Amino acid sequence: MSLRQRKAAMSAIREIRDRIASIQNTMKITNAMYMISSTKMNAAKSALNATEPYFFALEAMFARVMRHLPPDFEHAYLDRREKVQDADVKRAIVCVTADKGLAGAYNHNVLRMMEEMLRPDGKDLLFVIGEVGHAYCEQRGIPVYKDIHETAQKPTLPKARVIASRMLDLFAREEVDEVYIIYTRMKNSMENEVQKTQLLPLVRLNSGVFRESANAIQEEFDLQPDPETLLDNIIPDFVSGYIYGALVESYCAEHSSRMQAMDAANKAGEKLLSELSVKYNRERQAAITQEITEVAAGARARSEQLKKSRRKKMAAGKES
Repeated sequence: MSLRQRKAAMSAIREIRDRIASIQNTMKITNAMYMISSTKMNAAKSALNATEPYFFALEAMFARVMRHLPPDFEHAYLDRREKVQDADVKRAIVCVTADKGLAGAYNHNVLRMMEEMLRPDGKDLLFVIGEVGHAYCEQRGIPVYKDIHETAQKPTLPKARVIASRMLDLFAREEVDEVYIIYTRMKNSMENEVQKTQLLPLVRLNSGVFRESANAIQEEFDLQPDPETLLDNIIPDFVSGYIYGALVESYCAEHSSRMQAMDAANKAGEKLLSELSVKYNRERQAAITQEITEVAAGARARSEQLKKSRRKKMAAGKES
């Protein structure tokens, strides 16, 4: 083997060794991200479980109130505005994304539904939760209202109430006729689903937001002091509760997606490491074998030279 060939072989071995080290370092990061996402998801689930009893009770109460409303009762947050034509409906859309990437198709799926829902006539008011969504809209020139600029990290009830208050205010002042929220629901640990839900107006007899309680009581129900005052107090909590649930569901789904992505990256890294280790050992063994072969060949050549030298000396001695 020439010097150039030997250098090329050593360079190939060094390159494989560097790739192995790089993959191992990357796997340390992906493993850490997996563990962090697991911890954050469990914390978010615990927070949701702690508040669910209140919101489920509110849901059951709201279902009972809606069933016992007088047929001719009207309220600002109930039923569709009949005077507004379909083409003229102004909508507010709240889109919940993540603050970071590396979460599989999580952000892509939400943003795709957002773009499908947005109309080109500019009658939709878009509010985005999460830095990924803001960056996406900025890159594509999609106008986003900045008066709600919340991060997706650490969803809290006060944060949900701020968003709900803004949506209720827009609807009450008739700046919008419908309010929607787009978020990701975690169906199970392996599957997420993008959800689009109408928050306002609330549809009579069936809110269309919370699932109706199967155990709702059907007895006579007296609305005190009056239906309007009762709904004025219940509806803000009702909408805040749903938005909070959507934020937490999205947060859990984000970290579930990130865990799956990091797990897939770790498995791919392990497979690549195995292949590179085999290749590294093969190249290294070939280089060692070549070195041994060259040393053995050199030793044989040297031995032959010594034998020839001795024969020449012996022949010269006989002649003298």
